[in-house]
Amino acid sequence: MFSAVESRRLYRQVADQMRSLIERGELPPGSRLPAERELAQMLGVSRPTVREALIVLEVEGFVDIRMGSGIYVTARKVPSADLPPEDFEGPFELLRARAVVECAVAEEAARLARPEHIALMDDNLTKMAAALEDRRLALALDRDFHVIVSGIIANATLNRFIGSIHDMRMTPYFEKLASYFENTETWRAAMEEHRAIRDAIAAGDPSAARAAMRAHLDQSQLRLSKSFEEEPSDSAIPAAWRRVGGN
Repeated sequence: MFSAVESRRLYRQVADQMRSLIERGELPPGSRLPAERELAQMLGVSRPTVREALIVLEVEGFVDIRMGSGIYVTARKVPSADLPPEDFEGPFELLRARAVVECAVAEEAARLARPEHIALMDDNLTKMAAALEDRRLALALDRDFHVIVSGIIANATLNRFIGSIHDMRMTPYFEKLASYFENTETWRAAMEEHRAIRDAIAAGDPSAARAAMRAHLDQSQLRLSKSFEEEPSDSAIPAAWRRVGGN
């Protein structure tokens, strides 16, 4: 039976609880999990936390996420070596950290930017416009843009920190999550958000640069916050699942 979890790495706790149910046979292969909304209510956590937990389970091979259909328990074949360590931050935790740091970085960059910095951003935007259908290249160029903005401040520690945050997005766990929500149109939207950041920095407007970076990160979170599935009504969930949820 699902139960509310305590605050630690919530998404890992949720994954542990669901994995235990699967391994004990209470959630047999082929079973369909309740909708994210239902799972979040059962576990007493947010839907993004459930989404992060489900990605862990899919990378491990315990569930199969079928967009527009639902999440199904699978017969796990082999252990996965692609999981992040126990203390690895989830994508929403990273986005919150980025909002704190990168908004301040953009604000300061607008005060310090020189023509050569603007030229670097322009070159990056040109390359990204040609890479919208290549997810891996677009991701690398996305990282480069944020490092360019950070580099304007000329602080090696800060630049290394920004780079390391973005490097975390290139792990198998993040790649699996991104594969559901990133496409040509989402990368196009991200590029235009980068352009707004570039324009504010080029204009030497710290407030506008901070606001443009915040808008970009807010939109990034919204893109990752799409549900994995169409929301079924309660009646569409088999009675066995409702019993697992304590209903």
